Amino acid sequence: MRTTTYPYSVLHAEAITHGDYMKPNAQQSNTNALTDAASLLGRLALAALFLWSGYSKFAYMTANVGYMQAYGVPAADILIWPAALVEFGAAAMLVLGVKVRWAALALIVFTLPATFIFHAHWGVPADQALNQQIHFMKNIAIVGGLLSVLAHGTGRFALDRS
Repeated sequence: MRTTTYPYSVLHAEAITHGDYMKPNAQQSNTNALTDAASLLGRLALAALFLWSGYSKFAYMTANVGYMQAYGVPAADILIWPAALVEFGAAAMLVLGVKVRWAALALIVFTLPATFIFHAHWGVPADQALNQQIHFMKNIAIVGGLLSVLAHGTGRFALDRS
């Protein structure tokens, strides 16, 4: 028995003729709702971490500057300000769904160097290595979530759907 194969354009034209083209079915609607909800919840979860961290930098400025200085960060008393502003500001953008791709990119650019500076598990005493490795890998996972936001944008639940 011989089967006939049709080029894409013929199948496409038939779908248009029968009125099935671009008509969402129930499964697509459920998937879209789930995707939009997951995008919102993912953004809120990522934002919660950075809102808390940014707030902590403002609230406990002296302690955070001391922490940064202990890791050899130069001009920590100056760099604390952009660090807190990036974390808090970009997190607020994630919550609101405004320019989320830019917010995710800013947080990626912030998180990667911070990960290598503050969680270099390969250069700490053995009793600290596991804890630092966990924080290092957690930050890499956070960057993965931010990359997903960068790639896919906001979903439906946002002030600026980009």
